[in-house]
Amino acid sequence: MSRIINASPVRDSIPLYDRRQVVEMSSPTFGQLLKNVGDVTGDDESPLHQALTMDPHHSNIPFVLAFNNLTYSVKVRRKVNFPAISRSRSSRSPAEEIPSTRTKVLLNDICGEARDGELLAVLGASGSGKSTLIDALANRIAKDSLKGTVTLNGEPLHSKLLKVISAYVMQDDLLYPMLTVEETLMFAAEFRLPRSLSKSKKKSRVQALIDQLGLRNAAKTIIGDEGHRGVSGGERRRVSIGIDIIHDPIILFLDEPTSGLDSTSAFMVIKVLQRIAQSGSIVIMSIHQPSYRIVGLLDRLIFLSRGQTVYSGSPLNLPQFFADFGNPIPENENRIEFALDLIRELEGSGRTRSLVDFNKTWQHMKRTSSTNQNTETTGRNRNRLSLKEAISASISRGNLVPGSTHVATSPTSMVPTFANPIWTEIAVLSKRSFTNSWRMPEIFAVRFGAVMVTGFILATMFWRLDSSPKGVQERLGFFAFAMSTTYYTCADALPVFIQERYIFMRETAYNGYRRSSYCLSHALTSIPALIFLALSFAAVTFWAVGLDGGFSSFLFYFTVILASFWAGNSFVTFLSGVVPHVMLGYTIVVAILAYFLLFSGFFMNRDRIPSYWIWFHYISLVKYPYETVLQNEFDDPTKCFVRGIQMFDNSPLGAVPNSLKEKLLSSISSTLNMRITSSTCVTTGSDILVQQGITQLSKWNCLWVTIAWGFLFRILFYFCLLLGSKNKRS
Repeated sequence: MSRIINASPVRDSIPLYDRRQVVEMSSPTFGQLLKNVGDVTGDDESPLHQALTMDPHHSNIPFVLAFNNLTYSVKVRRKVNFPAISRSRSSRSPAEEIPSTRTKVLLNDICGEARDGELLAVLGASGSGKSTLIDALANRIAKDSLKGTVTLNGEPLHSKLLKVISAYVMQDDLLYPMLTVEETLMFAAEFRLPRSLSKSKKKSRVQALIDQLGLRNAAKTIIGDEGHRGVSGGERRRVSIGIDIIHDPIILFLDEPTSGLDSTSAFMVIKVLQRIAQSGSIVIMSIHQPSYRIVGLLDRLIFLSRGQTVYSGSPLNLPQFFADFGNPIPENENRIEFALDLIRELEGSGRTRSLVDFNKTWQHMKRTSSTNQNTETTGRNRNRLSLKEAISASISRGNLVPGSTHVATSPTSMVPTFANPIWTEIAVLSKRSFTNSWRMPEIFAVRFGAVMVTGFILATMFWRLDSSPKGVQERLGFFAFAMSTTYYTCADALPVFIQERYIFMRETAYNGYRRSSYCLSHALTSIPALIFLALSFAAVTFWAVGLDGGFSSFLFYFTVILASFWAGNSFVTFLSGVVPHVMLGYTIVVAILAYFLLFSGFFMNRDRIPSYWIWFHYISLVKYPYETVLQNEFDDPTKCFVRGIQMFDNSPLGAVPNSLKEKLLSSISSTLNMRITSSTCVTTGSDILVQQGITQLSKWNCLWVTIAWGFLFRILFYFCLLLGSKNKRS
């Protein structure tokens, strides 16, 4: 599959476009593979996965990513030594007056270029600026903070276009643990490949990618996590690469793809990247300390030291470079290790500047020599395709799969922002979420168990309540606890997005799908579980407690429970978008829900709440479902809850004999000039609602407000996704 590239010492001085004329092409792009698959099979239901051939006379489309004078600095807080209190201001030393911030330069005038067909590796010690340079090239640094230019084929590379034609593989493997390798890549294909591509062709592309990544034996194995055994570390890394190259991007950025891998796994990963580059992509990666075998796969190197370039060029030219510098590389020694050790030594002695200056002089002499030896280079560079022409040619070849072939006035307008419409994205996201969750039933089982145990305790604690004054008070307590419980059991939604946050950021950073699609899918996938939990809780408690109203009242009670679960789930989901840590999130959720219960109107009626806290009463999520179920229980004006002598039950007179209560009742009747007997209704359900201060909204309005709270928090969650996931350095 790999292409044979001339490895002569002078190859760095020969333009890539000249070398391609000598190279035999045998590695088709995924787009070409897919096109041939479609031509050979002719049947979308019977895809063919064997090796396919391509036109040997077909030539690659040349792309050159150039970057010049990249400079990036940040402000770093400095520790301030505060003077003793007894010392006067005039006696403070100048060292004590230093400002609390200073500017640290992370990139300093970095220049270079990367060509398709080659592997460009950025090397250096920890803190040298490797990841920062990758982020700068991948547009992961705010435009106002980064100085310099990044061009593709000589034209400025805009953010919108870069998102579509490139991919970024993070250092951490961010994958769904319960999906298999094949499913993970298939979902990536559903996101990044257009809907116009048939299902069988997407599967064929995934199968071809699995073969190229060397993942055939692990295709049916789940990714795995700490609690589930899955693929190896090297296979996980290759899957991470695969999901970002499924759409055949023109540019591929990788942040230390070999980090944490053994030498064999690291070599296999770089070998895969070499094949990707040879299929026509620009591959740029940072790497910490490559092995001797990995160095043999690299085409270009950039060594950084404290944000400055100390070498840029082919690894084959390293011996000559350091020999000219006065530090020749000993025979049989790893060139990369020698270079890194020397750079660290110069950093320790403060002599890095000498190597930086020498590199500039050496590169200038090398460019001058190359120009004199290759007089045809200038003429050939004039024939370089413009960015618009190169992208158009790539689209017509099938390289950039999400691309369209319509005539466009600019490169940016040649490719759509997203590969699929919003409803397709929602369907794929929902299917992936259901698949991952279905394979971890213990999570839902724990939540269902908590709801059922709570319902069972409430049902047996408040078993068959009567309509006495004490029964009324017990009903109020049951409703308050039941409504608050529905919110507390929603706290399990907190870690869902916190754990998926970086997967979401990676997939949306380069237009895998819309943020609105994720928000809608997140809401839709939660509804079936909420319906099941609400129905179970309502069925366990309604008849056991002896609530009034029959089946119609049960349906309304179930609807209120469901609305409470919906509002609580949405509230916790919103908090998960704001709070980045699970434990901190749980603390905030528990505290806020306790405040909601406090101000719900159960402990203190609305008219008794201090005016400076009344606003909290109206934003309490527990208030509205609590008032709804009370009205559902007590809205029958014909049902009596307190008759005659029962009015004394909740007073000190409740302990006196009934005969004395009847005499007191007769005395009251005489005083009020109205007949009150032991069977006379004193308090109806409407009276109870008035006593509880529930007079402002009807039960249906309270229900709609509860549902509206859920939608409001979903909208706020969307804005959190929109504003809090830019994934850029400031």
